[in-house]
Amino acid sequence: MHAVSQYQEFVAEYLQSQLEVKNPKNLYEPIHYILGLGGKRIRPVLTLMSAEVFDASYKQALPAALAVEVFHNFSLVHDDIMDDAPLRRGNTTVHEKWDTNTAILSGDAMLILAYQYFEFYKPTIFRKLAKLFSKTALQVCEGQQMDVDFEVRQDVTIPEYTKMIKYKTAVLVAAAMKMGAIIAETSKKNSNLIYDFGLNLGLAFQLQDDYLDAFGDPKTFGKQLGGDIIENKKTYLYLKAMEFANEADKQKLAELFSTQLEDNAAKITQAKEIFVNSGASDATQKAIEEYTFKAFELLNQMKIKEEKRQILKAFGEGLMGRKV
Repeated sequence: MHAVSQYQEFVAEYLQSQLEVKNPKNLYEPIHYILGLGGKRIRPVLTLMSAEVFDASYKQALPAALAVEVFHNFSLVHDDIMDDAPLRRGNTTVHEKWDTNTAILSGDAMLILAYQYFEFYKPTIFRKLAKLFSKTALQVCEGQQMDVDFEVRQDVTIPEYTKMIKYKTAVLVAAAMKMGAIIAETSKKNSNLIYDFGLNLGLAFQLQDDYLDAFGDPKTFGKQLGGDIIENKKTYLYLKAMEFANEADKQKLAELFSTQLEDNAAKITQAKEIFVNSGASDATQKAIEEYTFKAFELLNQMKIKEEKRQILKAFGEGLMGRKV
């Protein structure tokens, strides 16, 4: 096993080796741009880690890891268009740097490129990876549509929201880990357990993302702070505030999230005050802990070496305490 920073380097080096300057440039340059912005590369790192947890070499998992990374970035390009987001990882978004049509087409190409990386594997492994990937990609699209639908609904429930973030975010984390298990050809039980471990870790990760969107440090977060509030997204913070707040604050929050205000700074400040005063902020942090600890329980059921179990646990703890 290697350190997370080493896995990140392996992914970056492999990615660099795969990038080609091809024509038309306006199709491929945006792809190189978004992939070159870096980020934490958590999902491909998990694919490499998972392969080594089950005693395969990380090198065997590099093509699948890159498939996951390319697909994830494809989804970000399209998400940013839908959210009209100006920043991604502290840099200009693809549709802002080029234009919307270019961003859509480059994103489409990334989805195809992601599938091509599975061609590196023998037929039995290819089939399992492609089947998992297809299911996951469709779930991500379903989750994204739920997210869009929720923006105009006033009756979103916590279970509905949890399903949305499960599909939009957590299933890709889970699939990234299961791909490593498939490549290592471990037992079906281990493969399913690592998937469920990743699923709970992914849920914790997304709730942490929701929390940091409101309460993160703008110097380290890399995205527009308060973006979810500006976009009227019914996050876990919002839903818990609507559950816990007094009637006056509920009404105020509902008003804030039903309009687009010119003064976004005031909107963000007022919403955050209600999140804190209602206890929604604390409830969100508690939920992050609960999903993380559930992941650790699943980890204990896997038939793997203890030192490898501890490495995965340390990774989960690191995610729970992240600030970016």
